[in-house]
Amino acid sequence: MKRIEFGKYIVADPEICHGKLTFKGTRLFVRDVVEMVAEGMDWDKIIWECHGSINKEAISEAISLAADALDQKAKKYTKAA
Repeated sequence: MKRIEFGKYIVADPEICHGKLTFKGTRLFVRDVVEMVAEGMDWDKIIWECHGSINKEAISEAISLAADALDQKAKKYTKAA
């Protein structure tokens, strides 16, 4: 597996966290941040919890990527129906 960039802020790199999606330059899992948003945590608090290593644009990109993934999964199931 090679390093894959999913946008300006998100990357999957086999050298970092076994290739799981992280924010560039960090070891923060995108999944963890998306879950914080899903729990209703304020984005400024998320940034604070992450010691300022991500910004609102990075969070927005993660949410957009999650929405795209959900859309793809839904298409897969609607085709099967």
